[in-house]
Amino acid sequence: MGENKNIVHLSQVPSEKIQAPDGSRFGGMRQRVGMMIGAEKLGYSFFIVPPGHAAFPYHSHTGNEELIFITEGEGILRFGGEKRTVAGGTFIACPPGPDHPHQLINTGTRELRYLVVSSMDYPDISEYPDSKKIGAYATSARGEQVAFRALYLKDENVPYYDGEDGREIEGVLETASKK
Repeated sequence: MGENKNIVHLSQVPSEKIQAPDGSRFGGMRQRVGMMIGAEKLGYSFFIVPPGHAAFPYHSHTGNEELIFITEGEGILRFGGEKRTVAGGTFIACPPGPDHPHQLINTGTRELRYLVVSSMDYPDISEYPDSKKIGAYATSARGEQVAFRALYLKDENVPYYDGEDGREIEGVLETASKK
């Protein structure tokens, strides 16, 4: 029987280091299973996070819904305004919206291993309550960054027309009047 491109064993999926600042409490490894098996509407990633670390900052999504399934280890889940102890066998639903920020922190003595399934609804806006940032994402990161991905400080509001001087409009009007 031949190989099926939609089936893979986790041991065949390449691992990539989470690109966190050196010496920070963020880090771990990620295996992008969904990309490898040709998933189109759902993202699947398997994470391995060392003791004392979290893969990502505390965040929420406006578009993407995530499911986390912990296979091994233990930690604290920050979810909304609460902190809850979680361990292997736990399912966590992270619906989109500002009421559902989430972060999984490995508080155990061994690696925390978990699967994340995401609805991959883009564009997506993420909010980071701890750092007061907003992230705008047109697509997920796949190797090299793809499409639009930008982070901004939430409190640095600017007026809608800030930086818009209308010069381009003048040029268009000038060209149109010569016709």
